[in-house]
Amino acid sequence: MVSRVTTVAFQGIEAQPVDVQVQIGPGQVAFTIVGLPDKAVGESRERVRSALIASGLSLPAKRVTVNLAPADLPKEGSHFDLPIALALMAAMGALPAAELERYVVLGELALDGTISAVAGVLPAAIGANTLARGLICPAPCGPEAAWADPEMEILAPVSLIQLANHFKGTQILSRPQPKLSANPSVLPDLSEVRGQESAKRALEIAAAGGHNLLMIGPPGAGKSMLATRLPSILPPLSPRELLEVSMIASIAGELADGKLSERRPFRAPHHSASMAALVGGGIRARPGEVSLAHNGVLFLDELPEFQPQVLDGLRQPLESGETVIVRANHRTSYPSRVQLIAAMNPCRCGHAGEPGHVCRRGERCASEYQARLSGPLLDRLDLRIEVPAVAASDLLRPAQAESSAAVAERVARARRRQTERYAALGVSARTNAATGARLIEQVAAPDAAGLDLLQSAADALQLSARGYHRVLKVARTLADLDGSDAVSRLHLAEALSYRGASLERRAA
Repeated sequence: MVSRVTTVAFQGIEAQPVDVQVQIGPGQVAFTIVGLPDKAVGESRERVRSALIASGLSLPAKRVTVNLAPADLPKEGSHFDLPIALALMAAMGALPAAELERYVVLGELALDGTISAVAGVLPAAIGANTLARGLICPAPCGPEAAWADPEMEILAPVSLIQLANHFKGTQILSRPQPKLSANPSVLPDLSEVRGQESAKRALEIAAAGGHNLLMIGPPGAGKSMLATRLPSILPPLSPRELLEVSMIASIAGELADGKLSERRPFRAPHHSASMAALVGGGIRARPGEVSLAHNGVLFLDELPEFQPQVLDGLRQPLESGETVIVRANHRTSYPSRVQLIAAMNPCRCGHAGEPGHVCRRGERCASEYQARLSGPLLDRLDLRIEVPAVAASDLLRPAQAESSAAVAERVARARRRQTERYAALGVSARTNAATGARLIEQVAAPDAAGLDLLQSAADALQLSARGYHRVLKVARTLADLDGSDAVSRLHLAEALSYRGASLERRAA
């Protein structure tokens, strides 16, 4: 007789059904797992054996064969422990096999029979709901699974004994409830930034349209301070965005206690990050920082200090909103619709262009430093601004800066205009930065005066086709901030001022 339990294997954020088949038959005493398991799955033999003994059961002195079907799909991770153990218990008659067929199961077993938390419970719960089945998962992951469907049957036991008692009817497991993490009540506020009014304006535009932003300035000018205050003016995640973000965080094992957060991600990796860390990859094709920042902000400080090939790996995710990781035996994709905020010094010494500063290396100091950034990457940055050093007089004046709450209100108003406009057009884009070329030409068509300015500026600044459309996107956002349906010459002029042509020429 063969007992079966359904579990999942992950390909990106998609949960693929896996049939765990267990047969206990005559032959030499052995415990064999087949079906392309990795080392973590192969080691489950010892964890399952010890957990069963701790629960008052022991494996029969027979040949135990576990098959993970389909056999050509790679099986990775420790979440196969619990389905293997339950299939074994069903084959031994300790659990009703018919009851287990109604569930998708995942969880890691400790040697004492308790069930430990695993990554990927939220995508697994959504996959189980698609199959019209319930879910059995570890108790710490229960609140995470409960977000999949309020009507879905979910069991979140602490141990194998507790689960066995539930099926016997001696102990009833209640359905876990979805939970949100308690976000910090106070975020860094824009009112704490003295001076830098033009940089604050650029930050507001970037937040309103979801645009990428590059800030260039000397050390201590406030670039990092401005970037860390961007989350305080961004709108909260919509329910759809919350689900997308949480699924990626679940796969990466970053949902603490199964609690979801409605705050947009803010990821700030160190400049020593590798390609696999930033873009994603590794043996198990894990999501990188660009995917973990999906629907949020990816902040790269000291941009030229990152390895050039690592930065160029961001070009495809920034353009398509998706990271595709290809291996010899499988292809994995992760959503990566991020808002890139980058900061850099103008040169290696950091003071190029300041009055009275003379570098011993001359103009090479700036040109060689900025040349570490490729032209195609710069072309994907909608806003490029200079952030000058703050004078001491600005720090001595009384603080009169606008608060984040006031800016966030204008940003939310502009975002609502974008959402309503694109919903009326029947497209999936939610921000101006996410629109396609044809659509932005339709919704951001300039007037006659603006068209003349755009034509002359395109020749003078040598705008590429991508650069031309990104100017239109920024201009459309400026019009949304003004509450205007039309894109005027004034909006285009301000959008063109953020292209940073001087940096582009030096980098080239």
